[in-house]
This record gives sequence, C-alpha cells and structure tokens, in this order.
Amino acid sequence: MAANLLAALGLMLIVEGLMPMVSPPGWREAMRRIASLRDGQIRFMGLAAVLAGVALLAIAA
Repeated sequence: MAANLLAALGLMLIVEGLMPMVSPPGWREAMRRIASLRDGQIRFMGLAAVLAGVALLAIAA
C-alpha cells in the first residue's frame, strides 16, 4: 500500500513538473490566468480534477 502511494506521489510530481520544465513562460502565463479566476471557478476545476482521478482509479482497479 505504501509503495503504491509513493509511486502515485512520484508520478504526480513528474506530471506537475513537466510544464514548468518544458515551458517556463507558458507555465507562468497559465498561473497568471488561473490567479485571475474567481474562487468558484478554481474550486470547480479542482472538483473536475478529483472526479477525473476517481474515475481513472475506478477504471484501473
């Protein structure tokens, strides 16, 4: 269980690090745009990401 959790965390860090590594200006612009969104919009994007993750886990398991 712990090994799977660490593997998932490692993969998340890899995915999160790709954009700033490949295109720092694009990443900065994306963060600027996200910062200008209302809280509800950001919360909805977070909810959508969580639901997509749950769906992927359900498919994979």
